[in-house]
Amino acid sequence: MGYIKEFTKMVTEERNSRTMDLDLLDTEELVSRVQKEDFDVAVAVQKVVPEIAAAVDLIVNRLNAGGRLIYFGAGTSGRLGVLDATECHPTFGVDRELVQACIAGGKEAMFVSFENAEDSKELGLQDALNIKVTGKDAMIGITASGRTPYVIAACELAKKEGAATIALVNNFDTPLSKICDVTIAPIVGAEALTGSTRMKAGTAQKMILNLISTCTMVKLGKVYENLMVDLKPTNEKLRERAVSMIALLCDVARPIAEGALVASNGHAKTAVLMLKRKMGRVQAEELITKSGGSLRKALVASQN
Repeated sequence: MGYIKEFTKMVTEERNSRTMDLDLLDTEELVSRVQKEDFDVAVAVQKVVPEIAAAVDLIVNRLNAGGRLIYFGAGTSGRLGVLDATECHPTFGVDRELVQACIAGGKEAMFVSFENAEDSKELGLQDALNIKVTGKDAMIGITASGRTPYVIAACELAKKEGAATIALVNNFDTPLSKICDVTIAPIVGAEALTGSTRMKAGTAQKMILNLISTCTMVKLGKVYENLMVDLKPTNEKLRERAVSMIALLCDVARPIAEGALVASNGHAKTAVLMLKRKMGRVQAEELITKSGGSLRKALVASQN
């Protein structure tokens, strides 16, 4: 009975009184009932905006000082971390090492569940050691329960090394929260399917990771207005997007925008500056560097 009492303490493990009859509903009623639960997610995320902003500021400071952003998670939470980290390179043109993710069970766990891996503090510690966490880094531990041993061990080491630590959890007063500098805790309530945190809890985590990585990159100068000017044009869609951005921002025809993208070695931000300020690639690159990577600042900065 002690185990059951402890298990039911968490909000994410409570039974949802609104979905007690799921197995009795016809298909449309079933879909509608489960979908209605998702309305709680955006409200819960909105309530933790101050904590998200605090996390972004912490991360930006560490990245500006030469550190990295590292996600640690297990199961759905781990996969969401891997997804967010993986998308930062093509979206914002950052080095793959700048934003990294570790998932309990390793790369294979992205496709095959290793449920017991999340219970191992030893694995969490070893993965944190392998990735060589330092005091320059920022680590986000992602776990709906807030008590996953794999994640806790990694964050404990990060804290010991002086890294900034952030907890992304879906419960109150969690063990992970006691370790970390900032806690982001969107309380989405009981899941439609009891304990299935891949649902509302996972959706809230995905929304928050989107906010953290996007807002961090905006603060780092990877965005101009609302355009991804540092994207890597590595496929047809992204090349088209890069050319369209250059044509839009510089008010030029597509052939000119395409030529500028080629001349800039595939860097849309550099191409825009070349056209706007009528300068060569090397000059544009130097000015962007001088401006801290910000296109907005580079457009008005002195060339001296």
